[in-house]
Amino acid sequence: MEAAHQVTAGSRVRRSAVALGAIVALLALTACGSGSGRERMSLMLDVGWLPKHALFVSAVERGFFEAEGIDLEVMPGSGSTNTVTSVDVGRVDAGWADYGATVVSQGRGAAVKQVNQVQARSAYAVVALAGTGIDGWEDLPGKTVATEGAGAMTAMWPYSLSRLGLTEDDVNVVHATSAAKIPGLLAGQWDANLALYVSDQPAIDALDRRVTVLKWSDLGIDLYGNGIVFSDEKLRTAPDQVKRFNRAVQKGYLWACGHPQEAAQDFQKEVSGFEDRTIVLAINEQCALNWGPDGAGDFGVMDDASVQNMIDVAHRFLGLDPDARLTPADVYSNDYLTPLHRGDAIPTP
Repeated sequence: MEAAHQVTAGSRVRRSAVALGAIVALLALTACGSGSGRERMSLMLDVGWLPKHALFVSAVERGFFEAEGIDLEVMPGSGSTNTVTSVDVGRVDAGWADYGATVVSQGRGAAVKQVNQVQARSAYAVVALAGTGIDGWEDLPGKTVATEGAGAMTAMWPYSLSRLGLTEDDVNVVHATSAAKIPGLLAGQWDANLALYVSDQPAIDALDRRVTVLKWSDLGIDLYGNGIVFSDEKLRTAPDQVKRFNRAVQKGYLWACGHPQEAAQDFQKEVSGFEDRTIVLAINEQCALNWGPDGAGDFGVMDDASVQNMIDVAHRFLGLDPDARLTPADVYSNDYLTPLHRGDAIPTP
């Protein structure tokens, strides 16, 4: 369920009708005309268009990038690792990518940094249909859980089981493609999915089904989620542009959090096939990840301890090269942020 569709600031973009589960071709749209007087930039998302991306659409449509002198082209991705690679080689200016994928890529030589921690908490979860026998973590033993063949969640599944006092033999794991996971769950082929609940919960909601979400964060696995990635070269050569980009992301994102209904309407103009309630649900779930476990901290700001935890997890579970001697300073920088605080009023430009 990925609508491939690029958004350009300052102009009404082409619309694409998307049916749930349809395979849609990626459409390339041009950025605003060079006569706009603004700088062109590009942002690649983690995956194809989903309701969870509505906040980026609003940041563009409501003029936050335009106010910073930027014409932004937003494009779908095909996995966080590919997004990080695209930033590293200069195919795009910025990426929205999973923290673990960023760290592993850095260990392999990618010269990039996380510069805006949009998701201060992870969206990893076990997602089951409500009323089908999984109401809490204690119901998992003996059940069958589907996951994709690779990726951070699959690699870290033993970590979550260890927090429950379970072994890998206690829960049956089957592998399924991304496109097959939700249909298989609905058909009763397995009991639950390993999933990003900000993606799967709204997708199932769109089919008028309710879910039980078991969040890994409730087990104390409270890792950084997705953030904004720039290349070291871009940070060196255009630091002011990166700062303006970050301001637009932060303000647009928090504006959408405060106006989910309007943000849902912005998204519907670009990607059809989703009801208001589904998009609002995705927005609210995304916005719940903006702040740390205690709700404290400034939006987007990272700290050494949390980043070191990500590095340690990447070494233990994600295949980070043992010889990769990454430090928090290698992984992230807060130097390109203008901190925003919980409760700050964000007007449109």
